[in-house]
Amino acid sequence: MPVNFASDNAAPVAPKIMAALQRANNGAAPSYGHDGLTRQVEDKLRDLFECDLRAFPVATGTAANVLGISSFSPPYGAVFCHPLAHIDNDECGAPEFYTGGAKLVPVAGADGKIDPRALEEAVLEGGGSVHHVMPSVISITQATECGSVYRPDEIAEIGILAQKHGLALQMDGARFANALAFLNCHPADITWRVGVDVLSFGATKNGAMGVEAVVFFNMEKAREFEFRRKRSAHLFSKMRYLSAQLDAYLEAEYWRELATNANRMAERLADGIRGIPGATICYPVEANIIFAKLPEAALECLAVSNILYHRRANDTDGKIRLVTSWNTTEQDIDALLNVIS
Repeated sequence: MPVNFASDNAAPVAPKIMAALQRANNGAAPSYGHDGLTRQVEDKLRDLFECDLRAFPVATGTAANVLGISSFSPPYGAVFCHPLAHIDNDECGAPEFYTGGAKLVPVAGADGKIDPRALEEAVLEGGGSVHHVMPSVISITQATECGSVYRPDEIAEIGILAQKHGLALQMDGARFANALAFLNCHPADITWRVGVDVLSFGATKNGAMGVEAVVFFNMEKAREFEFRRKRSAHLFSKMRYLSAQLDAYLEAEYWRELATNANRMAERLADGIRGIPGATICYPVEANIIFAKLPEAALECLAVSNILYHRRANDTDGKIRLVTSWNTTEQDIDALLNVIS
């Protein structure tokens, strides 16, 4: 059987989440989010973040991101993001489509994080002129596509900048649980307390079958979002099957248990790679993603093994991406290290 390091999306459903789906399948329940599970999920998220909020389950990370962003950006808006951000590379123009034409403006920074100084320069460059798109939203990814994690003070600096210029701050939290497991801080410390208006609260990459929650800390936009979700075909009639996943995910911090294993396995794998002559780790390993440059001999062995991994077509310097998951084991790590050592 192949050993998966290609993507956390390839991992199976975590047992408690699968069991929750089976329980939700007993009998009838009100439709379109009027069921008890959906209300319970919102209450659990309020408890988790220790604030009032609105939360809306959707089926995909792309839907969570673009519907959240479109709630704050007009068609003539500018959405600032890192050049490696998922919304700029892997969402097929969905942000532009759902905002009605807003422009994504990449802002560089080390290790997948937006540089605040470069961000302010980009915001000021065309702001106020009808000949340019209007600065509207800043989107950050936590944990980043490189596997690094924003610290609370880093998000706060961007949050202050957003408030200064009247911009919304959106967080792509597809791997939010991995970031929290690494930081070991309160969820509020990297969201609403530091200026985040809307969060894509990810679960699919961390053991769910397929669900994310769009969490609004800025309550003004929540009512409008209900219409956006319906119009985009993401208001599920049988919403309880999405909410059942989130309910189990949030119960007794199951999300943390799952993410902690993924992070711990990534750290173990990174330590092993560092011991291979000629191998290097490209970015800080702070979540469950590792980018590594391997010697050609190691790549050749990997190519004929049963190890699944990701290598971009334009990466010709030996760089690969390895992703650990909630169910990655020490035996999986050892199997990979034995192949490339």
